[in-house]
Amino acid sequence: MLHVHSYAAGRWVAPGSGARTIQSAITGEIIADAGNDTLDVQAMIAYGRDVGGPTLRAMTFHDRARMLKTLALHLRDHRQTLYDLSFNSGGTQSDHLIDVDGGIGTMLVYASKGRRELPDNQVFLDGDLDQLGRTGTFMGHHICTPLQGVAVHINAFNFPVWGMLEKLAPTLLGGMPAIIKPATATCYVTEACVRIMLQSGILPDGALQLVSGGIGDMLDHLDCMDVVTFTGSANTALKLRGNTNLLQNSVRFTAEQDSLNASVLGPDALPGTPEFDLFIKEVQHEMITKAGQKCTAVRRILVPQAASEATIDALRDRLANVTLGDTRDKNTQMGALVSNAQKFDVLDKAALIGSEATRVFGDPESHAMSDSKGAFLPPMLYHCADPDNAQHVHDTEAFGPVSTIMPYRDLAHACTLLNKGKGSLVASVITRDGDVAREIVKQSAAFHGRLYFNNRDSMAEATGHGAPLPHMVHGGPGRAGGGEELGGVRAVMHYMQRTAIQGGPDIISAIGGKWTPGASVQADKPHPFTRTFQEVQVGDTLHTDAREITLDDIEKFAHFTGDLFYGHMDEDAAKANPFFPGRVAHGYLILSFAAGLFVQPDPGPVLANTGLDNLRFMKPVQPGDSIKVQLTVKAKTPRNDDYGEVRWHVDVHNQDDDKVAEYELLTMNAF
Repeated sequence: MLHVHSYAAGRWVAPGSGARTIQSAITGEIIADAGNDTLDVQAMIAYGRDVGGPTLRAMTFHDRARMLKTLALHLRDHRQTLYDLSFNSGGTQSDHLIDVDGGIGTMLVYASKGRRELPDNQVFLDGDLDQLGRTGTFMGHHICTPLQGVAVHINAFNFPVWGMLEKLAPTLLGGMPAIIKPATATCYVTEACVRIMLQSGILPDGALQLVSGGIGDMLDHLDCMDVVTFTGSANTALKLRGNTNLLQNSVRFTAEQDSLNASVLGPDALPGTPEFDLFIKEVQHEMITKAGQKCTAVRRILVPQAASEATIDALRDRLANVTLGDTRDKNTQMGALVSNAQKFDVLDKAALIGSEATRVFGDPESHAMSDSKGAFLPPMLYHCADPDNAQHVHDTEAFGPVSTIMPYRDLAHACTLLNKGKGSLVASVITRDGDVAREIVKQSAAFHGRLYFNNRDSMAEATGHGAPLPHMVHGGPGRAGGGEELGGVRAVMHYMQRTAIQGGPDIISAIGGKWTPGASVQADKPHPFTRTFQEVQVGDTLHTDAREITLDDIEKFAHFTGDLFYGHMDEDAAKANPFFPGRVAHGYLILSFAAGLFVQPDPGPVLANTGLDNLRFMKPVQPGDSIKVQLTVKAKTPRNDDYGEVRWHVDVHNQDDDKVAEYELLTMNAF
């Protein structure tokens, strides 16, 4: 018997008043209890805000990213404990890999993105700088800073590890502490994961708390600095979303809820093609993975009318070979639902679907585990011959191994059926026809959070219909909840406030830690290429001597490179061009000569030139013109313990101080 604790305000709290029992999905036996009505939720909120929040906000994005990586690697070393516990939730070893390893992998992705896409700073600059005045002395920029509250994550039962980590990673990376409330049915797995993380000593105090059981009146004590996320049923989401305090204080609320996801067999992907075989394989996989208890599982199977019978036959054959049983047996391919209560809920929903569709595979009264006291159901496949006049197949989610085939007449009809779901997390389309893909995007993309296209060309690397990736947005409109999670840095922004700042270039530079054109520079120092990554500072500037560009230079460059474009070689043709006064220097000649003016040739801390960004040519350079360079350190980003990236702003001016080119140069500099 497990006694599942909460972790509140720095201490573990055992189950107490109001505790609920938890059953094994495999045997139906009581294995744990969880919950304590006496939790001091106000103390938890204060502990997160006053202890965890300030510590996290004092760290830079890179500090937090390193913390996430260390934490993820620590979890990886202790994942066997989570595998062992997870069998009681009804999942197979393959299901546990999706949950446990998927969660750890997601955390590692955010750690990597934090180092590569976010600054080594506490302030994130969002978008481009705007010049708000005529002369450039008044500027505007958007910034993002961490919200000064707590993020309350209310999660579903089906992914007790991934469901927590996919929200926790961007929360911590954004500098915000979290209070995790897992679904009670599988909270014993989440509690074990939280214990592993807290016992590691990697997280600062107050960064992570856990509620096992009900959250009491916690939502009534949140304010505008807090965030609530929810994954689960639409009914529960509606109840939470309607909390008076959340509405009064405009507390950010994100829901990921019931979704009638669909998979479409393209009109070109008929039986006998690799695409048809791929379609059958993916649908079967979605029906049996986690016993169909996935928010992204395929609930509606849309196929060309002529392919209906072939699809039914092919799915029957594959489903008939699925081994249903005790998930501790390595030969088991599909386990149980999370509880008998969930099993009965699925049966009730399947009965509604069955009022409009015919069950063509799977008898819930007669299957390999019929005599078990566990929450077992077989895969159940339905066929709805008239989806236009059906309702339940488009609005009822049986959250288990249940899916319905429905035929479509043409592509427009397929899109109409897709959209009848009124919002889904994901729709997949198996097609090799780009026109089919484009038409579905035009007619149906607005109804789906993600569109997944696959065919013989991409299937070797494709991750599957039901796999949300941390790089891409996970969420959907309408019935799917209207929110979004994941999506790389987009997810981090959910836990930050976007603020418009306005001021002079020096002020903007000081706030963002990034040099802004027009801001002060430091020019009386040794050549910046002779200084290490630590020694060179934002705003350090080199002004070069001038170099004249001759007609001979232009002709030598043209013949040496093979770039004989008429604007460089033919005076009359160049003058006929509205952009040129006559023959002009190559843009890349200007870049090359500019580099020759500012490069320090001796061995030193500059290890490599890794590229340039935002190159613009403003004014042609004619034979006889001179160019000079202002080279300024714009930003610095550490990459590892040995070197970091320096971003240089390069302005190239002519003899009249007119700007002829600008760009950003990237170098790797040794520490």
